[in-house]
Amino acid sequence: MMHVKYFAYYRDITGRKDEDIPAPGILGDLLRSLADRYGENMRRRLLSPDRLELGPDAIVLINGRSIAHLGKLEAPLCDTDTVSIFPIVAGG
Repeated sequence: MMHVKYFAYYRDITGRKDEDIPAPGILGDLLRSLADRYGENMRRRLLSPDRLELGPDAIVLINGRSIAHLGKLEAPLCDTDTVSIFPIVAGG
């Protein structure tokens, strides 16, 4: 089972800090599945309106590496992966 970790308001949306789920093949399928499971608030924060790109407020890592270097939403997933989902946070 693939491990998915949620941070900041993604924890609030999901009601959990992590979960184990079967790897769906590619990252885009995982994110669309999570958006369907957790509702419109998750979808708006996690994905673009057409659901084909990562949302502008989301950061996703696979095994600690940015998806920008792994194929973005086409990045392959397997059951040994850990996917971490963060919001972009500004501070000062």
